[in-house]
Amino acid sequence: MKSFKDLKVWEKAHEVALTVYKTTQAFPKDELYGLTSQLRRAASSVPANIAEGCGRKGDADMARFIQMAMGSASELEYHLLLARDLKFISMTDYERLESEVIDVKKMLASFIQKLRADR
Repeated sequence: MKSFKDLKVWEKAHEVALTVYKTTQAFPKDELYGLTSQLRRAASSVPANIAEGCGRKGDADMARFIQMAMGSASELEYHLLLARDLKFISMTDYERLESEVIDVKKMLASFIQKLRADR
């Protein structure tokens, strides 16, 4: 398997994680161990699971970690919705981030299908 850094899905997920970290800098300080932490953890978990999957042997293991990345992306999608409803992020930022997360989820789904087809 090639390096995770060569995967477009990892690159996109990494960009989303960076954006989430920048966006959450403006969150209320009393949310540091709450929603801020949850958003950052979910966002960084997506590219981290992709990277870990690349370090495993075989497509079945890789698909399992890509599926975990999908779960983290879904969790991120919800936490963004919560942040929007709590008015911690603007509608514009929410819509941009939600669109990027959905793109990552589509890429992950395609990657999982490809891995399963290759078996």
